[in-house]
Amino acid sequence: MGVAIVLALVVIGSVVFHFLSPWWWTPIASNWGYIDDTMIITFWITGAVFTAVVLFMAYCVFRFRHREGRRAAYEPENKRLEWWLAIGTGIGVAAMLAPGLVVWHRFVTVPKDATVAEIVGQQWQWAYRLPGADGHIGATDIALVTADNPLGIDPKDPRGQDDIVIQGDQLHLQLGKPVKLLLRSLDVVHDFYVPEFRAKMDMIPGTVTYYWLTPTRAGTFEALCSELCSTGHTFMRGGVVVEPESQYRDWLQQQKTFAQLQSPARTQAKNQE
Repeated sequence: MGVAIVLALVVIGSVVFHFLSPWWWTPIASNWGYIDDTMIITFWITGAVFTAVVLFMAYCVFRFRHREGRRAAYEPENKRLEWWLAIGTGIGVAAMLAPGLVVWHRFVTVPKDATVAEIVGQQWQWAYRLPGADGHIGATDIALVTADNPLGIDPKDPRGQDDIVIQGDQLHLQLGKPVKLLLRSLDVVHDFYVPEFRAKMDMIPGTVTYYWLTPTRAGTFEALCSELCSTGHTFMRGGVVVEPESQYRDWLQQQKTFAQLQSPARTQAKNQE
C-alpha cells in the first residue's frame, strides 16, 4: 500500500509542479509561436503517458500484492496486449513527430522578401555580416581568415566589398521584417540562440546552416551559445537589437563595410614596405 501511495503522489506532484512551476518560457518575440505549440503538444502526450504508466504501476502494486495462499500466474506472452501496446505507441510517436515536421518545413522555407544576415561563431565570440547596397553577401573561405580579415571574406569577390562587418557589437534587426540567418563556425560547433525568438540551429564547421524568423517585438535581447564549445562556453554571449525601420537604417549607415575595414590595413602594410 505504501509503495502504491508514493507512486500516486509522484504523479500528483509532477502535474501540480508543471502548472505551478515558476520556471516557464520567456515572452515570445518572433513568429515562431509554432515552437511553443509543438512543445505543449509533446508535454500533453508524454504527460498523459507518464500519468497512465505510473498509476497503472501503482494499481498493480496494490492489486497484485503478496497474500498468503496466492500464487502468480505465469503468462510469458499476450498477443492481444502486445498489439494494443504497439498500436498505441505508434500513434503516440506519430502525434509527437507530425507537428514537428510541419514546423520544420516552415522553419527552413524562407520567404522571398526576407533579408539576409550572417552570424559567425568563434571561441568565444560572435561576429555578424550584413549585405551592402547590392543586397548580396560575398563568398568566404576559412583559408582566408586572418587578423585583418577575421571572417574570411574573399577580397576577390566584388559582392563582398560592400558587406557590413560587425565585431564586438550587437546585431541589429528590423522589426517586422523576415530575415534569413546564415550560421557559420570558424572552429567548433556553436549554436546561436535568443530564447525570445524560439529559434536556433547548430553551426557546423565547414558548412553553412540557416533558418529564418520575423522579429515581432522591439527591444534588446541576449544571445547565447547553446552548444558546449569548451571552457569559455558560458561567456560566449552577445546581443540582438530589434528596432523600427528608421532606427535600423540610421544604425546601418554608421557601420563600416569590408572594403573600408581593409583600407587601413592595406595602407599600414604599404607604409611598412
